[in-house]
Amino acid sequence: MSRIRGAVAALAMLLAPSLAPAQTAAPTAAPAVSDNVVRLGVLTDVSGPYADFSGPGSMVAARMAAEDQGGRVLGKPIEVVGGDHQNKPDVGAALARRWIDTDRVDMIIDMPNSAVALAVQQVGRERNRIIINTSAASTELTGRQCSPVGFHWVLDSYALTSGITRAVMAQGGRSWYYLTVDYEGGYAQERGSEAVVNAEGGRVLGRARHPLNTGDFSSFLLQAQSSRAQVVALANAGTDTVNAVKQAGEFALTRQGQRLVGFFVNITDIKSLGLETAQGVVSVDAWYWDQNEESRAFARRFAERHRGVMPTQYQAGVYSGVRHWLKAIEAAGTDEAMAVAAKMRELPVDDVFARGGRVRADGRHVHDVHLVEVKKPGESTGPWDLYRILSTVPGDQAFRPLAEGGCPLVQP
Repeated sequence: MSRIRGAVAALAMLLAPSLAPAQTAAPTAAPAVSDNVVRLGVLTDVSGPYADFSGPGSMVAARMAAEDQGGRVLGKPIEVVGGDHQNKPDVGAALARRWIDTDRVDMIIDMPNSAVALAVQQVGRERNRIIINTSAASTELTGRQCSPVGFHWVLDSYALTSGITRAVMAQGGRSWYYLTVDYEGGYAQERGSEAVVNAEGGRVLGRARHPLNTGDFSSFLLQAQSSRAQVVALANAGTDTVNAVKQAGEFALTRQGQRLVGFFVNITDIKSLGLETAQGVVSVDAWYWDQNEESRAFARRFAERHRGVMPTQYQAGVYSGVRHWLKAIEAAGTDEAMAVAAKMRELPVDDVFARGGRVRADGRHVHDVHLVEVKKPGESTGPWDLYRILSTVPGDQAFRPLAEGGCPLVQP
């Protein structure tokens, strides 16, 4: 499918009718559900650089979660709406306000792009609505800008960068150069890795900042090459990561002895690059479709609805976040945000995404993550057989300690 047709199809899906229209709700006064409908909004990147790992696929995942709840909660229908934040914080915040004030949306989820996520979380705080960030990276979401109704579900810059930086340094990568997308999500990845490099006695030889959605990385890669750093780290995501890896191959960075590390890598990126180009890349992944029978069954259902594409960790995270929110509504007996938020922090997270997960006081969902390596072409047995899981990192080790985040909700 071409990019244009993909965007049109995505928009069509986002505007598709909800799972159950409000007029079908049975009249019952017992549960305290606003408007007799439970509404959630998937705020995402429909056709920009992050559309492949979140985007329309996140909408698919949210609908699957609502369906698996039976399409109703507390006897009321669940509606799913979607919108495109265009990677602009003002656009995302304005759409969030309209959804809450006019359309009576009870929860907003996804938000790839940390600047958008931080802006939307502030809207949720002001208007008392649940915000679940699944695709953003900034640890500020559970740090100084944490919210009593805000949650961070999948990975963050600490989990994305600390483990892989330590692993690469242990293998001899002592000097680093950062190629960083010029907004908060990229800065957060760079900060997280640099803290480990400094703590482990390594050296940072330089950094370059590139605009979001960059097509030509040649000048940035030349700077990285001339630094003679042992490791060139990509603190970006989506098509930026794909373009940087492709062009790094053209500049022969790895053949000349430099190692290329991607912090925010997804299976959709590897699929786009191909195993011949991406083989050997080490990254961190919160969830992989080929982990077990349950994950494979979920992935097949998802792929049937999403052009044969397997779900990314962030799309699986949307499914998990929606399911947990709906379970919290059931437990609270209402969709009122503060009551639901309390239940979300109280209940364990047990679903296809995470077993034995838990939600801390700062809103951080703590779960195991995996260190993965991209397979060589000869090792792959199918079109989506892309990763080898090297090790599993327990959640308590993968995420920043609660006391170090600076969240005002955390008691000293």
